Amino acid sequence: MSSPSKNSLIFFLLSLSLPLLFTLAHAASFEIRNECPYAVWAAAVPVGGGRRLSRGESWTINVPAGTTQARIWGRTNCNFDASGRGSCQTGDCNGLLQCTAFGRPPNTLAEFALNQFSGQDFIDISLVDGFNIPMEFSPSTTSRCSRTIRCTADINGQCPAQLKTPGGCNHPCTVFKTPEHCCTRGPGTCGPTNFSRFFKERCRDAYSYPQDDATSLFTCPGGTNYRVVFCP
Repeated sequence: MSSPSKNSLIFFLLSLSLPLLFTLAHAASFEIRNECPYAVWAAAVPVGGGRRLSRGESWTINVPAGTTQARIWGRTNCNFDASGRGSCQTGDCNGLLQCTAFGRPPNTLAEFALNQFSGQDFIDISLVDGFNIPMEFSPSTTSRCSRTIRCTADINGQCPAQLKTPGGCNHPCTVFKTPEHCCTRGPGTCGPTNFSRFFKERCRDAYSYPQDDATSLFTCPGGTNYRVVFCP
């Protein structure tokens, strides 16, 4: 995962000393749906790339078992030419329609790692790269898992002045780049700040700083399928 959001799910997984167990290795399908009143250019890495979604459109990707460091996000105010090159106001991935790298903050993230410890999937919504689009991340096979994660507050409208940016709200690490905000000294070395509390108060299930694992990281059994909705 890209800095600093890699520190959320990745730090948690790497801090465990247990070996990876792929006893229930299943691929998963992800339905990505746009319910925003504007176009969203969905992005998925390392599997999927990118696609423009008008309101009400969806896109399904199939993700191999054991995939880690994966994320889905939405890009806004994009313009691409016939070759798939251009730019986006938020979430841009090196000017490409088909993303091969993580997006530029701010962007609301659905992060996941499939078939990890004890065959579990790890899922989260992260605001450690800031916020641009309201999001819901939930299992679509509810018989296996019923956990729904949502971040739908008006974070862009209420964003602190220091974090405001066109089209979104930056995380303080993006702006200040300090160890306090970025948790760059290693696992267990940082806690919430006044700025991260702004995000947490509005989206209690989402990562608000890189080591916010206890209240922000969830599991479902391997083999679960998922749905990511923009503007649910």
